[in-house]
Amino acid sequence: MSIAGEILANAIPGSIALVYPALGELVSERAGVINLGTEGAMLAGALGGIATSIGTGNVWLGVVVAVLCGAATGSVHATAVVLRRANQLASGLVVWFLALGVTSVLGASDNGQVVSLLGAVAVPGLSSIPVVGPVLFDQNLLVYLGYVLVPATWWFIHYTRGGLVLRATGERPAVVFAGGHKPLRVRFLAVCAGSAIAGLGGAQLALGIVGNWSNGMTNGYGFVAVAVVIFARWNPFGVLLGSYVFGVALAISSVVQAHGIATNQYLLDALPYCVTVVVLVAVSSVGRSNAPESQRDALSETS
Repeated sequence: MSIAGEILANAIPGSIALVYPALGELVSERAGVINLGTEGAMLAGALGGIATSIGTGNVWLGVVVAVLCGAATGSVHATAVVLRRANQLASGLVVWFLALGVTSVLGASDNGQVVSLLGAVAVPGLSSIPVVGPVLFDQNLLVYLGYVLVPATWWFIHYTRGGLVLRATGERPAVVFAGGHKPLRVRFLAVCAGSAIAGLGGAQLALGIVGNWSNGMTNGYGFVAVAVVIFARWNPFGVLLGSYVFGVALAISSVVQAHGIATNQYLLDALPYCVTVVVLVAVSSVGRSNAPESQRDALSETS
């Protein structure tokens, strides 16, 4: 496989690890809550997945625990913001710091321990398509779940009653209340569900790509996810595109290193994040105009 082919193939697992937290953030923001604690939910999911896999030898049980750990982390942010009316940005940062500290302590015994990665499953027929097949259809099952979750999230938000209530909660909570629903409950559940999805991102990173635990191993994926949602204009398909751009930049770094091409290591490490910043700045004015009303207010306050 050529270097370009390797980059495209390696970009898929990394981009799906970002798709999950970005979709989770999108769900939360559609309900009117910005969750900067998404990074913490990913960390909790990664540690929960690794620790469970080490303890039980069952990698899929690790994935389930990763989802639960993500949801538990999200419930802390939801309690502070939704029930206690705390500042969303401050609470999210506190949750991230809390998760970083707790996972560093609880994961000390798991540092460096290797677990079996989720195995690649070639899709019959599709995986044999020239060029595209090996890149898209010879991946692990969490990658395929990510493929399905993007259109499923889009369909849920735009074509179901639950999605209508979710969007209305972020735009006009008084109308939601008048319709017989409880906006606070919707927001609480949306934040927890979004963080549970972010926990899947932690599982993909830990069990689908790396295969071990290290402190702070998410390396800012959760914060990039927030930027991807803005880039995507709160659209799940835009999330997929934005995540793949980041994934390609990340894959360039790893493939260049693997081939021993002489390049400044610090530039390679910074490349994915530089790309994210450049793309976000380029589309920020367009993204803001399409934001849910609650997020337009938050963006205006921080600009």
